[in-house]
Amino acid sequence: MARFTIPRDVYFGQGTIEELKNLKGKKAAIVIGGSAVKKNGALEKVEKFLKEAGMETTLIEGVEADPSVKTVMSGVEVMNSFQPDWIVGLGGGSPMDAAKAMWIFYEYPEFTFEEAAKPFNLPELRQKSRYAAIPTTSGTGSEVTSFAVITDTETGVKYPIADFNITPDIAIVDTDLAQSMPAKLVAHTGMDALTHSLEAYVSTMSNELTDALAMKSIEMIQDYIVESFKGDENSRAKMHISQCLAGMSFSNAILGIVHSMAHKTGKIFAVPHGCANAIYLPIAIEFNAEVAGAKYADVARRLGLKGANEAELVKSLVQFVRDLNKAMNIPTSLKEFGVEEAKFLANLEDISKNAVADPCTGTNPREISVEQMKELFNRAYYGV
Repeated sequence: MARFTIPRDVYFGQGTIEELKNLKGKKAAIVIGGSAVKKNGALEKVEKFLKEAGMETTLIEGVEADPSVKTVMSGVEVMNSFQPDWIVGLGGGSPMDAAKAMWIFYEYPEFTFEEAAKPFNLPELRQKSRYAAIPTTSGTGSEVTSFAVITDTETGVKYPIADFNITPDIAIVDTDLAQSMPAKLVAHTGMDALTHSLEAYVSTMSNELTDALAMKSIEMIQDYIVESFKGDENSRAKMHISQCLAGMSFSNAILGIVHSMAHKTGKIFAVPHGCANAIYLPIAIEFNAEVAGAKYADVARRLGLKGANEAELVKSLVQFVRDLNKAMNIPTSLKEFGVEEAKFLANLEDISKNAVADPCTGTNPREISVEQMKELFNRAYYGV
């Protein structure tokens, strides 16, 4: 039996943040990262419309790029004192993910991260609060997903949380909020969204519903990503919606080895997540084509790429990804990005083992060994 879960309500388009004034509740805890949402006016708007809804608000700020257990539990302490009946995650994937984890431990103080990391093991949420997610970047799709990743910075242990319980109740995809992103962030988040869609499309958990969303997202990315990078307002608005479609797709179909590789190298090599995905994606397509060639070829046909047969179409899809990277000044390899060769080689064994063990590898269309993963990493480093 297949299941498809997304937020009950998804408000999207220009000015939709105003929907916050229609929420029913008394108190809202707003979770943010750094100062970007203050500078671009997003936080001010959220607070304004929640006030119009008759809500008292409190701010939980300082969520880091990889949300930590310490940050989550600090936020829970604030919630325990404030007792919100709404939690609002505002910003990129990190504050939205952190807010999901805070929600769990606010409602169930005795629960543990070890228990939370067991797939689909969460108790029923919405006993104290509901959750509204508002993205200000166009890539993670966290506003519509059932996932969060929290890191214990003291032990280095990552806790991937996967449960439909943490799918937000409301997603507000206000396209105005995507306009202030710097070009490099547009490039990285856009390629993250493309990776979400392509990996979901060939995932072993894909189905007709996830395929439809993934393909529409890919088509929109083809049309709008480069112009979005250049600053075109309409294209940025379209990319904000496209990444949401990608999020709906991969939240239900899961992902593949591109994300496995990015998860295990982003922090070690200091490569932004979307940039890592962009580097690894063409290599993964070539590897997976042995079993997923027909679906990749289908994508290529729908995009109008050249090719008289499956192999030629797959090759055109790989080139399509590489051309997007080039158009947005994304490095072609880890070496070009600036990762030192000695550091890469010293970590190669561990990152290969860890990537194979990553949960996303389980839904990759083609099985992969540690030795094969090493080969992919070598190609990604040297650009071959």
